Amino acid sequence: MKYSTSTILSIILVVLASCSKDKVEPEIEIETEVRDMYYPAVADTEWETITPAELNWNETEIEALYTYLKNNKTKGFMVLVDGRIVIEEYFNDHNANAQWTWFSAAKSLTATIAGIAQEEGLLNIGDKTSDYLGMNWSSLSTEKEDLITVQHHLSMTTGLTDNVGDYIPWVCTTPNCLDYTADAGTRWAYHQGAFILLQDILNQTTGVGFQSYGKTKLEDRIGMEGNWTKALGLNIYNSNTRSMARFGLLALNKGTWDDSTILSEDYFNEMTTTSQELNKSYGYLWWLNGKQSYMGTTSQEVVEGNLIPNAPSDLFAALGANDQKIYVVPSKSLVIVRSGETAGETQLGLSSFDNELWEKLNAVMN
Repeated sequence: MKYSTSTILSIILVVLASCSKDKVEPEIEIETEVRDMYYPAVADTEWETITPAELNWNETEIEALYTYLKNNKTKGFMVLVDGRIVIEEYFNDHNANAQWTWFSAAKSLTATIAGIAQEEGLLNIGDKTSDYLGMNWSSLSTEKEDLITVQHHLSMTTGLTDNVGDYIPWVCTTPNCLDYTADAGTRWAYHQGAFILLQDILNQTTGVGFQSYGKTKLEDRIGMEGNWTKALGLNIYNSNTRSMARFGLLALNKGTWDDSTILSEDYFNEMTTTSQELNKSYGYLWWLNGKQSYMGTTSQEVVEGNLIPNAPSDLFAALGANDQKIYVVPSKSLVIVRSGETAGETQLGLSSFDNELWEKLNAVMN
């Protein structure tokens, strides 16, 4: 059978058209940059940086953030992403070398030191407090005193009368100050004296004092430069802003620093998870966002909702009086540090400043 040239061309065109319809275009893979975690050297001042522009942040909002921080008596402020410095600024006559007190943000540092001591077999947080401090360390009956464990000191549930608002008995650790209010584990209260007793337990178990033990086992190993001082009956931790950020970076990586395990991930996860059902937003001396409710430091009121509504739900934080902040956000590989004087509302930990600051941060990061 013979075909004309025009017929052959028509057949070819039909076949080509059919093939083009069936052809599956290959998917274009868009490569996204994955940054590895960065750890600044332990004995070096060098620290890698990354710019807000590289993170596609809204740079036009950064100046408003700085103005807000300065006007609210901030001293040091740092933002890390993947361990790299995005923002590092100092205000109100502060500088990178100057130290500032952590106040109760150091509770989270102490909880971490306690975890290290447990892993070295020096204590067990499930043990009775009297196993370490001896009998009659409080004014409670033996029956009630025996209910209190080290874990209750970590979770603020000793049941001891907290005396919030009355400073001297609030920080006092002599037996006559340690009175019964409720059975251990049945009442949450922000009790400074009960926390100081945790440090006393570490003094007993480590044999070298919790300060020296923490310096050797934690601070020196991640390059922190800080010191403990005694003031107003409290053990106060002081450091520069970068040391606060280093501790935040250790927390972001669940107790690991580069290739070194400072604290096991198991204990770290336990420490940063709800420790009891009374204050769902409290772990072992760490504050937790994204929970159903929370309690503040000065009342027994249970407030429905997130600790910091404007912040990511997976945030956990070391919070201290006068608005000392170490925020850690795993979902964003983020550490944020703020030190300074009180931003207005004087509180022992959480304050309205947290939510206001996160509104400013969201404007930059979103």
